[in-house]
Amino acid sequence: MAQHGQLSSLQYLSSFHYFQSISPHYGYEEDLQVMKEKEFSRIKGITYLDHAGATLFPQSQVKNFMKDLEENVYGNPHSQNMSSQLTRDTVERVRYRILQHFNVSPEEYTVIFTSGCTAAIKLVAESFPWIPTSNDGPGSLFCYLTDNHTSVVGIRGLLSQLGVSVLPVNPKDVWYLEQDSQSMTKDEEDCRAPHLLCYPAQSNFSGTKYPLNYIHALQAQKLHPFNRTPGQWFTILDAASFVSCSHLDLRAYPADFVTISFYKIFGFPSGLGALLVHNDCGKILKKNYFGGGTAAAYLPKEDFFIPKPSLSDRFEDGTVSFLDIIALNHGFNSLEKLTGGMQNIQRHTFGLARYAYVILAALQHANGKPVVRIYSDTEFEDPSTQGAIINFNILDDNGNIIGYSQVDKLASLHNIHLRTGCFCNMGACQLHLGISNQGIKKNQQAGHICGDNIDIVDGQPTGSVRISFGYMSTFEDVQTFLKFIVESFAKSPIRVDEAILLTCSITGTDDETSGLASSFSCKVHVGTLPDTPRSRQRQTANSITGSHQNASYESTAVNTEPKVDYDQEAKKDMLVTQMTHPESANVSNRLTNIFLYPIKSCGAFQVTSWPVGPSGLKYDRSWMVVNLNGVCLSQKQEPQLCQIIPHINLRESTLTLRAPGMNAFTIPLDGISDVLGDEVFQSKVCGDRVKAQDCGDEVASWLSLFLGRQCRLLKQCRDFARSAWKTRMQGQSASQPAHLSLANEAQYLLINRASVLHLQHEISKRNECTPGQTPSMEQLIARFRANFVIQGVEPFEEDKWTDVKIGETSFQVVGQCTRCQMICIDQSSGTKNQELLQSLSSCRDGKIAFGVYLLQNKLESDMDSQGLSVGCPVFSKVQVN
Repeated sequence: MAQHGQLSSLQYLSSFHYFQSISPHYGYEEDLQVMKEKEFSRIKGITYLDHAGATLFPQSQVKNFMKDLEENVYGNPHSQNMSSQLTRDTVERVRYRILQHFNVSPEEYTVIFTSGCTAAIKLVAESFPWIPTSNDGPGSLFCYLTDNHTSVVGIRGLLSQLGVSVLPVNPKDVWYLEQDSQSMTKDEEDCRAPHLLCYPAQSNFSGTKYPLNYIHALQAQKLHPFNRTPGQWFTILDAASFVSCSHLDLRAYPADFVTISFYKIFGFPSGLGALLVHNDCGKILKKNYFGGGTAAAYLPKEDFFIPKPSLSDRFEDGTVSFLDIIALNHGFNSLEKLTGGMQNIQRHTFGLARYAYVILAALQHANGKPVVRIYSDTEFEDPSTQGAIINFNILDDNGNIIGYSQVDKLASLHNIHLRTGCFCNMGACQLHLGISNQGIKKNQQAGHICGDNIDIVDGQPTGSVRISFGYMSTFEDVQTFLKFIVESFAKSPIRVDEAILLTCSITGTDDETSGLASSFSCKVHVGTLPDTPRSRQRQTANSITGSHQNASYESTAVNTEPKVDYDQEAKKDMLVTQMTHPESANVSNRLTNIFLYPIKSCGAFQVTSWPVGPSGLKYDRSWMVVNLNGVCLSQKQEPQLCQIIPHINLRESTLTLRAPGMNAFTIPLDGISDVLGDEVFQSKVCGDRVKAQDCGDEVASWLSLFLGRQCRLLKQCRDFARSAWKTRMQGQSASQPAHLSLANEAQYLLINRASVLHLQHEISKRNECTPGQTPSMEQLIARFRANFVIQGVEPFEEDKWTDVKIGETSFQVVGQCTRCQMICIDQSSGTKNQELLQSLSSCRDGKIAFGVYLLQNKLESDMDSQGLSVGCPVFSKVQVN
């Protein structure tokens, strides 16, 4: 054990020595850093912590796969020629390789390829011999743990139509029975009704590993509460999360059905999974539909069909994704060569997760309150009960949860990739976050749906943050993440809970340091802490003080900054004109700037007057740049898009593009189909399907040359109407139907110059040690990419508005604009700087909202005659409680 004094040095706590003292198994035979540089050079500068979502593939796997394709001809496996025979032989070899990976043979299990784990679960649900409950006898029962993926819970949708009973079970209500079940009646002993239990080998929410012995106990009728139901029990083991970093021995734990997705193991290929069926159970699965390749014989005019004898042939409808299956062989080869096997991966990833868990659990604010609330059923002591997943929420120094959306956006600024939400596991989310069924319904009524960024409703979280580790994750990845948590959320002087640290087994000395020590530049001091509700809290704990390179971590309780007279400052920036709205008591403003962005995520086009249309400013975000897969590009992926400056000439009906080092390029505003035909492309914007037309090869070549990657320009079809949905409006609904262009959220975005000025002063305070780093007003306005800029008297008064009238055009305010890392991109150069988003969070007490969304009220029939001009008066209404 380490001496008490060792724990009083953050240099030791953040050192590789301390890491190894609690996580002795790290890395593989090849130096991990060398392997990462060679195989994963594409993530240089990125801290990837979403391996439970999808792990990363090594470059050697793809290179070897491509070499395979270059050297061999693989034909359709349903043909009989030589290339097809090669495909069949190779696919069967991969089947065997998969079974070998799980320590079984073709005599024990059959591999049925599917599109993923979800498709494998659905296949069992649709093929299982369910018996509905009736007066003739007991029917089938489907049971699942509430800590299961959505794809498992979804089986009940099928069973409700069949009259089959469904029983969700809390994991805490499952336990082993030491003695045999109570004696059964003869009728119960003779009952042959088939029942199905589905549970995860590992929770994708918390990383909890559920006992694989449940399989044996269920078969022996010694597993509560299932022992009470007579009949034949079968098991689906959802192993998708488990097999990503752990070895599954199906010979030791012979589940009836096992579902997996291969991208969780290899990273590539995606869209390929498998159902592993125990051969003793294959005969019970029945299917009605038969597709190509499944029939031994059939008649088109008579109800005659004989299936192929092979279980996999019967259930793989159509041609399997044979090239992706062949890629799996290279995945197995690379994984074994780089790591030596799944046992090594499990030890390595668990060690990283354990270390991160210990430090996160110990971190405290200056007042002794925890920085992180971890959602876990274990204390990360044993890799057989805990996987390499940590689920948590960040707390401020008052104990309030900081929304996961804000954490995600700040993490993106640091190139940290993690996941947020409920992770398609509502049961675990409810259990750990304490959300009732009524609470889930209330959140939905407030506009929250799975996958959105509404993270707090009535002060309570709707989800959480998850980090997870893969076989190529490093100690430095953990250091980077912990540094982000401390610098972004912990209030100094930082403390640590020594009681938590003392529970860990510690060996070695603190004569070597790295990583966090130099990052934090902190020292730990023993101090006295107030009581906190955290379990194992001690009165004695560590107090950490630290510094950034140019600023102290120490904070003072007294604000000595002089109060800024925003009214006077605004007058210096522009002439302030005040008007009184005849229908409201608040001060009116004037419109000072109008911007439109003809090409989504490209530069702004500033005008002094402009017509409005049914979707916003005419031609605003009517075009978008897409990659070769048709996916819309934004400045998040291509910051240089901001240097593409569009100019619209309404008189000549042209759009001209300009960019540094490029000749100007002009295309027609309308009539593209006359040149290129009527071919329509399908793409997506913010999850919405959109219809668009390609603008041709010439402009595509111009864009590709400037951006240095293959891309194309699409224009939204004029006859396609994209609705502004309620879920896009933060719980508020539009007073009437509204249509969107290719904009993300709403038709218009409005910002207030006084709010910009307030933010500018906050940046100045934060940069007082580095003069000249504060952006000008116009630079800040450009960062926020608004359509309307108004002059205002008070900062952020626009947040309270419900309706706005600009000139003769009226609008409904439908919510605040929650900002992301795009505001950190300099719109003149494309360079990134994290300061703006951090300053915005600081000056708005943790919020990162800036500006308000508008939807215009119904326009007159002659829309082109309506327009807006700089200088128009702006009237507003405020919500009256």
